[in-house]
This record gives sequence, structure tokens and C-alpha cells, in this order.
Amino acid sequence: MTRMHSQPVDPPRLTIAILTFNEERLIGRCLESAAFADEVVVVDSGSTDKTVEVARSYGAKVFVHPDWRGFAVQRNRLLSYCTGDFVFFLDADEVISPAFQRELQAVVAADDRRAVWCVRWQLVAFGRVLPRTMSKTCVVRLFPRCLIDHFEGVVHEEASLTQSGVPRRMMRELLVHYTNPDVATSLAKMVQYAMLGACKRKASGKRGGVLRGLAAGGVAFTRHYVIRLGFLGGGAGFLYCLFKALESFFRYAALRYDYETLSDDVQRRNG
Repeated sequence: MTRMHSQPVDPPRLTIAILTFNEERLIGRCLESAAFADEVVVVDSGSTDKTVEVARSYGAKVFVHPDWRGFAVQRNRLLSYCTGDFVFFLDADEVISPAFQRELQAVVAADDRRAVWCVRWQLVAFGRVLPRTMSKTCVVRLFPRCLIDHFEGVVHEEASLTQSGVPRRMMRELLVHYTNPDVATSLAKMVQYAMLGACKRKASGKRGGVLRGLAAGGVAFTRHYVIRLGFLGGGAGFLYCLFKALESFFRYAALRYDYETLSDDVQRRNG
């Protein structure tokens, strides 16, 4: 009797995909933490610093698209270069810890292509690790490549999937996020997020104003500083919460006073 030999099955491949724009200070640490992946792909938006050179020095596949047409377009370009069976989207100001790496590799090795996975963050702001309670946002970051059709949205772009009713599962470990390194960067980031948020609300037919901004800012500060225990982070925690409140305020102020000129071509940092 002839014995049938089954063909060996190749293990699933992981691509880590990163968008960059002037991330010279951060990208090395990010890419070093991603080096375990089968493939690291970077799409740069026309950096004027050494981001591209640094990324290539770490062995990443780097593609430059300086013709900015929004984050969904840029994310779709990034996706087009990914060849892995699973794609994990990482921001340039994020770092994969050894514990997160082990969990990510275990999920990919299990080869479940019927679900997507969400992450939460361990926030680091102004040089200080903030309380874990500060990170309540869950964002889908790990996808089987076969499930992603495209990305859409002005800010915090979302993936449109090829199937409906796809379950979302949660990664247990936290992804380290160096969200606010200094005041100057935080000011620029706050303006970019506020203007993009105003543009998104304009598209939904919403209106703004100072009073609405004050209310939104007050709610944001209370939520982050009191309810999520931001006060335990000392001065760094206060600054982080204040910038969140200012972002909420200026979003509605811009929606009122910059309404006619609002555009989604504001190029925010990828983080």
C-alpha cells in the first residue's frame, strides 16, 4: 500500500504596516520593535527629514507618496504593498513590547482568518507613563489580509471589510504609545486633530460655536482627568488632559469660525 504524504503548510506571514511623515525622532524605535515581522512596509507622505533613510536602514520596504489626498487614500496605498496573510497597522510613535510581540505572533500562528483584533494603549506623555485607566479606546489594528477591502474616513480612518458581521477580538497586552513627547509637538497635533475633526463634523452637517466648544472641552477634561484618573499622572497627566480638552474646544470653534474654509487636506502626525 502506498502511503500518502501531505504537503507541508507554510505558516501564515505577518506584515507590519506604518505610515510616516517627518518621524525621524521616533521611527527607529518603532521599527526596531517591529523587526520580528515577516515584512515591514512603510508609506511616507513626503518627509523633509531623514525618516525615509532611517526606515530603509532598518530593512523596511519604503514607498514615498508625497501627493497628499487624505489618510484613507494613504492607508489604502500602504495596504496595496502588503503581501502578508495578516496585516498589523502600527503608528510611528508606537512601540511593540516583548509581551505584545509574543501575543501578536501567537494570534497570527493560530491563523484565524474570520476575525479582526483590537488594541488598547499604554500611554506615555511628556516622558511619563500614564495610568492604565487613561486608555479606554479600542482600535482595530490586526486584520487577515483577505478581510480588508479598503479604508475610508477623514480622521481615525476605518477599514471597510469584505464580509459583514466579522467578530472583533481584543488583544490582552497594551501597545506602547508615545503620544505627547513635548509641548510643541502636542500643540501642532492638537491643531491638526481639531481641524480634521471639524471637517468631519462639517461633512455630517453639524454646526459649532464657542459655547458648544466650552461644553465639549469641559466634558473631555472631566472624562480624562477625573473619571479616567489622569490626575494620577501628575503634571504630565494634567497636560495630556488639557490638550484633549483644547482639541475638543477648538474643533467646535473652527466649525463655527472656519466653516467655509474647512478642508480634509490637513496633514496630521500619524499617531
